[in-house]
Amino acid sequence: MQLGEIAQIKTGLVLSRKKAEIEYDVKATYKLLTLRNISEDGLIENESFDEFASNDDLDDHYFTEEGDVLMRLSQPYTAVFIDKNYTGLLVPSYFAIIKVNEKKLLPQYAAWYLNTMNVKKELERSQAGSRIPSTNQNAIRNIPIVLPPISKQEVLMELYQLHQKEKTLYKKLIEEKELLFEGVTQQLLGGKKNG
Repeated sequence: MQLGEIAQIKTGLVLSRKKAEIEYDVKATYKLLTLRNISEDGLIENESFDEFASNDDLDDHYFTEEGDVLMRLSQPYTAVFIDKNYTGLLVPSYFAIIKVNEKKLLPQYAAWYLNTMNVKKELERSQAGSRIPSTNQNAIRNIPIVLPPISKQEVLMELYQLHQKEKTLYKKLIEEKELLFEGVTQQLLGGKKNG
C-alpha cells in the first residue's frame, strides 16, 4: 500500500505570495513554523516561532491541526507529528501537510514511519541527479507503507515515546556530567579557567 491511498497530502503556503512588503499592507500576523523548529528526531524543539506578516487573511488549511503530520521536503526529509500544543502554526511550502485516515493509520505512527531510514533512502533514490535534494507531493504519495493493525501501531508508539524520553534523559545526563567535569577541573586548577 502507498501513503497516498490512505492520506491527503498537500504543501504549505508559498510565503512570498502573501508576505506584506510594507507595514500598512499587513492584514494579519501569524506564528510561522520553520526548519529550525524541528529536530532531526522529528520533534518540535525550538519553540520561538517566527512571526509572518501577511498581506491577506490566510485559509485555515495552511495552519497546523492536531493529528497532522508535517514532512520536510528537503533533506533530511524529517516528519513531525502535530499534537494539541502546536496547532494554529502557519506551514510554509517547504513542508508537506499529511492528513491520514486515522481508522487505518495513526498519525504518530505515520510520522515515525516517515522518519525511518528505509523511507529516507527511498526518497533519496527518487531524487537522484539533483544538486539540492528535495522531494514533492507525488514522491510522498508513492511511499510504500507497512500498515500493521491499529493495536500494534499503538504499542509501537508507546515504545517509541519511552525511547524518546530515554534519549532526552541521556542528553540531560551528559550535559550535567559536562558541567560537573568543568567544575571539578576548575577546582583542581585553582579556580583558573583552562584555555
